[in-house]
Amino acid sequence: MAAEMTITVHGEQELAARTGHLFAKPEREFLCAATDLNTWSHRRHRAAAVGDMADRVAQGLTIRKLYSPAALADEEQRLHLLDLRSVGAQVRIAGTGLPHETIISDRAAMILAGRTVRGEREFTATTSKILVEGVYAMFEAAWQGAVPLEEYLTVDLPHIDAAGKAVLRMLTTGLTDEAAARRLGMSLRTYRRRVAEMMRMLEAESRFQAGVRAGELGLTS
Repeated sequence: MAAEMTITVHGEQELAARTGHLFAKPEREFLCAATDLNTWSHRRHRAAAVGDMADRVAQGLTIRKLYSPAALADEEQRLHLLDLRSVGAQVRIAGTGLPHETIISDRAAMILAGRTVRGEREFTATTSKILVEGVYAMFEAAWQGAVPLEEYLTVDLPHIDAAGKAVLRMLTTGLTDEAAARRLGMSLRTYRRRVAEMMRMLEAESRFQAGVRAGELGLTS
């Protein structure tokens, strides 16, 4: 039996060079948990990834992908997740924070995404059965509490007009009310009235929370 290993690497190039062989061809199950699509895949690789997943699913591989609502923050990411569903990958959205950003292959090898150090993401890869099983159990618990992508996207969302979306985008910029109103060509009174409307509509306790929540729901694009 091969010896278990645990290594820490910096950056995706070193990760691929030192651990790529462990994750290249899962046979039974491939799991992924991430805040958004940028943790594990570059935009230029996404179309190819969909085609590869279609082939793998056709061969019997189970693919489960778990994301936070931040993965739905822009149209491009939403469409990519729908593409993944169309080829048979299971995709769910977690309502709470994910315990780990991870990839688990066949319950035998795992990558954990860590902090960014000097511009490069730190990753820990391991084949330790105890570590893999522990994170797998946390993934499973988060998965059971998450919502299937289609169901999440069909939740009734508030209708927000173009002016309302512009106001929501301002809420995460850090601009003062006066500066934001000027930028949008609104009176200060109108701007503040629209902000109050948006906060009520999104059940937000603060302006910043309203802006973030709107982004997560795809209401600002």
